[in-house]
Amino acid sequence: MASSAPILLTPGPLTTSERTRAAMLTDWGSWDGSFNGLTASVCDKLVAIANGSGSHVCVPLQGSGTFAVEAAVGTFVPRTGKMLVLVNGAYGKRLAKICEMLGRDHSVYETPEDVPTTPEAVDRLLAEDRAISHVGLIHCETSTGILNPLPEIAAVVARHGRRLIIDAMSSFGALPIDARAVPFEALIAASGKCLEGVPGMGFVLAREAALLAAEGNTASLALDLRDQHLYMQRTGQWRFTPPTHVVAALHEALLQYEDEGGLPARQARYARNCETLIAGMRRLGLRSFLPPEIQAPIIVTFHAPRDGRYRFSDFYQAVRAKGFILYPGKLTQVETFRVGCIGAVEAADMERAVEAVAETFRDLRIETL
Repeated sequence: MASSAPILLTPGPLTTSERTRAAMLTDWGSWDGSFNGLTASVCDKLVAIANGSGSHVCVPLQGSGTFAVEAAVGTFVPRTGKMLVLVNGAYGKRLAKICEMLGRDHSVYETPEDVPTTPEAVDRLLAEDRAISHVGLIHCETSTGILNPLPEIAAVVARHGRRLIIDAMSSFGALPIDARAVPFEALIAASGKCLEGVPGMGFVLAREAALLAAEGNTASLALDLRDQHLYMQRTGQWRFTPPTHVVAALHEALLQYEDEGGLPARQARYARNCETLIAGMRRLGLRSFLPPEIQAPIIVTFHAPRDGRYRFSDFYQAVRAKGFILYPGKLTQVETFRVGCIGAVEAADMERAVEAVAETFRDLRIETL
């Protein structure tokens, strides 16, 4: 990073490497063969991360991750289908809102923001309602950092003969999801998260047979994943103007991902970042919102100091002036703030961030103990 640029300790956009940023200095023709090759390489690498070669395909889509979530629901859930939405945070609620906006019948099972969905609950809900065709799960809920038990829930969904749609926006590339062991119809993620690209491209890893059978489900032209896939298979091109620089940056980020050692190395680095952050904040008297057993090494939510002099806006600006950008809390019941562990950052960066927070509290005369 340039010395004047703050480090983004957020869940995305996030701090990227110089190599990734440099990849955006080249302009690409959207129909040019070299760019088509870049897109194909990105898709192959993304499928490989999930061990989905031979069964799943990658369908890229312009826009943020939410675009891809809406595309997946519209494409895979038939207009006569019904989705069970598992909610313990803001992004589960967003998934339910997407179902509502698309006119898809759905039911919501909500647990508190610090309580994971259990496979036993899903088992009961599916047994009680035979109309449910699909289950929507947020793997890592970004509003808190909670990790839901994906393999166990996926097994229950498969046993009931229903289909699983996974929002893996904040987990894909850092936490293992093996398509050979975890049955899913669609998995949704984006360029600007754990793969350490820049924002602007969502993608869906889809079971190809289900994708091909989804004709006529969606009422959208731009968000039709089946049509996007078939067009790209036929021509090698995107249907509509692609985010060329975003694709180039993601391709470069994926090369670095492989150089680092793939998913095991990425997971280990983020885990070190998370452990360093939590330990440092604990020394300052700050408590994390989640217990360790359900905390994903992606983003950590901390209880705000109870000192009446604490204001997040002042705290944010002071920490930013010291070189770090944090995230506001997303909870409604308690005041919190969030710190991301992902991006092109190391444990040493987390240590410096903790020191910046400590200095800020001293500067603002905020008591934390």
